[in-house]
Amino acid sequence: MQDTTIVTSSPIGQHLEKIADTKDVSYLMFNKKKINLVAKMTIGRDPTSDIVVDNKLVSRHHALIQKIRDVFFIKDEGSTNGTFLNGSRIPNDKYVKLNPGDKVTLGSVSLIFS
Repeated sequence: MQDTTIVTSSPIGQHLEKIADTKDVSYLMFNKKKINLVAKMTIGRDPTSDIVVDNKLVSRHHALIQKIRDVFFIKDEGSTNGTFLNGSRIPNDKYVKLNPGDKVTLGSVSLIFS
């Protein structure tokens, strides 16, 4: 089974691929643990999420991390309390590029990309 990504399934993905640069983000730090990133990861309170965040302020299906070539993007999945990148709320359903050292906040939980 081949992974379907936004690059292969949508015009917006093809546009994001063009603007991506080559700074690598390869893992995130969460609860003092290193989590290696893969092509597509879901974040939320739901136990079926790839990254489960046990926090009442985090939605069941909170955010999505999508890899395009060697660059990662994050998208809020319509969460109740929003997803923040370096202190600024990201718009719902918009892909935002992640850079090394970025801090993503969901509820009262922070994830650091490295």
